[in-house]
Amino acid sequence: MFVALLLGYFLGSLPIAYWFGALRGRNLLQEGSGNPGALNAYRVLGPVPGFMVLLLDLFKGILAVALGEGVGGSPLGGLAGGVGAVWGHAFSPWLLFKGGKGLAAGAGVLFAVDPRLLFLSLLLFATLFALFRRPYRVALAVALAQPFLASFLHPAPAYLLFGLGLGLPVALRHLKDWHR
Repeated sequence: MFVALLLGYFLGSLPIAYWFGALRGRNLLQEGSGNPGALNAYRVLGPVPGFMVLLLDLFKGILAVALGEGVGGSPLGGLAGGVGAVWGHAFSPWLLFKGGKGLAAGAGVLFAVDPRLLFLSLLLFATLFALFRRPYRVALAVALAQPFLASFLHPAPAYLLFGLGLGLPVALRHLKDWHR
């Protein structure tokens, strides 16, 4: 399972948005929000590169779960690979442990593990956003809710740990934008 976690971390750490920016002579760590993620790629590079980054980040999460299951030999390996991908996306060694917010990679992981988890997360996000209109605070709340959502659908300790491992890096990345 540790190998699955490391493999997921490596895959998640690949800074797709940063590379797209570099191909266009732009540094996403210094432009826009300073975040090398899909939304900043959309803002700085335009809709087509932004959408491509979003799809590739989603795919990173899906692939990390699939590879984790293959290496780990069970769904638990997939959970570990998915958690590793989100941590790698948020804290990439290629970017001196800076990274994206983890939302796109996390969405890919949730989809691969159980699409109902992604649906519940999106439903919670939409509901909270409709009530409060604060996207960064809502994303933080949904990240912190991941252990509860995962445990609700899968009442096993592994899924509680999965939810914690998935939500924590996303929450940490959104804390700095708490005021928004």
